[in-house]
Amino acid sequence: MTVKFENVRLLVDQFDECFLFYRDVMGLKVTWGQEGAGYASFELPGKGKLAIFLKDQQAKALGTSELPAQAKAQDRFMLVFRSRNVDKRVRSLKEKGVKLIGCVEDRPGWGIRVAYFRDPDGNLIEVHSPLPKKKWSKELLEESAKYSDK
Repeated sequence: MTVKFENVRLLVDQFDECFLFYRDVMGLKVTWGQEGAGYASFELPGKGKLAIFLKDQQAKALGTSELPAQAKAQDRFMLVFRSRNVDKRVRSLKEKGVKLIGCVEDRPGWGIRVAYFRDPDGNLIEVHSPLPKKKWSKELLEESAKYSDK
């Protein structure tokens, strides 16, 4: 029996702020839910889905409410969005009050131009655009060549 991937569900403390962020700032289409609902889902460009759900409600369902809700740690996941023009996208995000982590930069070893920021609940988000191959690092070009025959 096989399973089909459904969506990524972020468990959040600040539901309304996250709902407005993903709808209004990120421009995702709401497929279910509204402000104050505690659960919402969004259509992602490229056929995916993203959902948000109140963290305490999930904890109640699992019986884990007594566990710490926050822990100081490195990020364990990141939402990644591809954009045709990361600089234009970042300008739009900044106009909507989004604060970048660092600055927009080229990553020749990864083949992308990239920016990072967080949603209102602190979840890490990357937006990037591909770099032209002439800007890729020598190592990335060599690694890419290994897979281009397949």
